[in-house]
Amino acid sequence: MRLSFFAILSVGLSLGSTPLFANTVTFFGEDVNHSGDPAQASLTNANTAHDQFFSNLTGVETQTFESYSAGTGLPLTVSFGVAGNATLTDPSGGSFITSGNDGAGRYPISGNKYLETGAGSGFTITFSSPISAFGFYGTDIGDFGGVLTLGLTGADPETLVVPATAGSNASTSGSNLYFGFYDTTNTFTSITFNNTGSGGVDVFGFDDFTIGNIEQVTPTSPTPEPSTFALLGTGVLALAGAARRKFSTIL
Repeated sequence: MRLSFFAILSVGLSLGSTPLFANTVTFFGEDVNHSGDPAQASLTNANTAHDQFFSNLTGVETQTFESYSAGTGLPLTVSFGVAGNATLTDPSGGSFITSGNDGAGRYPISGNKYLETGAGSGFTITFSSPISAFGFYGTDIGDFGGVLTLGLTGADPETLVVPATAGSNASTSGSNLYFGFYDTTNTFTSITFNNTGSGGVDVFGFDDFTIGNIEQVTPTSPTPEPSTFALLGTGVLALAGAARRKFSTIL
């Protein structure tokens, strides 16, 4: 089958305009516990995901909740250095700072404090300045079948599903995970943590929140430079020129 000069040019331009990388890049590592409470899984896979996420960031700060007293509820405003502040709110009143291993699957990652979210409830983090990167540790996620999703609010809203192992009746209690993402194009003004699918019985723990503004996102595998697209365009034009010469000969 012969392709006309215009058909080849159209195909080439379509390839050149197709994004080669997705804007949102996610990182996930999970360590599943089947030993029962109060055992807690090692942080092997979660720490690997954390380190991979951090390799794409520069100068970010992490909130460990160590400066807050156990029992402190939301709203709560916390600092992330040059990336600004963030205010945590929970209309249900089911989120608060906890200390130590609670014997039911939740525990701190660094220090002795962490944020616990009540069964079936969620919370929202609103940023004082738009952010492009966010990461956290989670404990006891989904041991009663709960699903954790992040609703990202901004010019281009998005919902991310945290792919934790689904348990039932506390079968994976004490598991941990790390989840992070960055976006080199979009910024977000708030993130809502949603806990769904467990019938209001799954309680989650969170620790070591990290945010980064778009200047702090420095990918180790960057998207192609404009010169890459220029080279691609040159190839398309060369292909089009050859096709036109052949097309003229056929005529």
